[in-house]
Amino acid sequence: MKSTLTFLAIILSVLSVQAQTKNADVKAIEKQVDAMVNSWNRHDHSDMKTYCTADCSWVNIVGMWWKNLKEVEYSTQFYHTNMFKQTTMTNKGVFVRIINPTTALVQFKSYVSEFTTPDGHKIPGSDDIALLVYVKQKGKWLMTAGENVVIDPEAQKNDPVLHLKK
Repeated sequence: MKSTLTFLAIILSVLSVQAQTKNADVKAIEKQVDAMVNSWNRHDHSDMKTYCTADCSWVNIVGMWWKNLKEVEYSTQFYHTNMFKQTTMTNKGVFVRIINPTTALVQFKSYVSEFTTPDGHKIPGSDDIALLVYVKQKGKWLMTAGENVVIDPEAQKNDPVLHLKK
């Protein structure tokens, strides 16, 4: 009986430590997403190396594919200097799924205020969602890939999941 209780205590301790680690990882990832939002709102992306891997990639909302930190930082800064310089981004939710101890999948919902494209088109503010992949390197969570899309409110009305029987 005593050995059974000891065994159960060990199992519960291990599970508790794992839960605490997962919670700490989620908070660390949320902090990195906040860093990305702060860069956007400052319109200064020179700090990307603090929250992205050197080999990170990004597919933007219109399908441009940037394949390393130099390309991602340069292109993002270019658009913030020319097109997004008056925009703000609001964090509307970070949903983290830890895949394994060094990999996480993140769905990040945001609102980006209106902007004008280089050819003069006014784009209204929109809700967006990004799919982000984070990896843990040397104890720090860094984004290694991302892609964002606009959430189309009209299309949302026709989402088949709305009719899925629960």
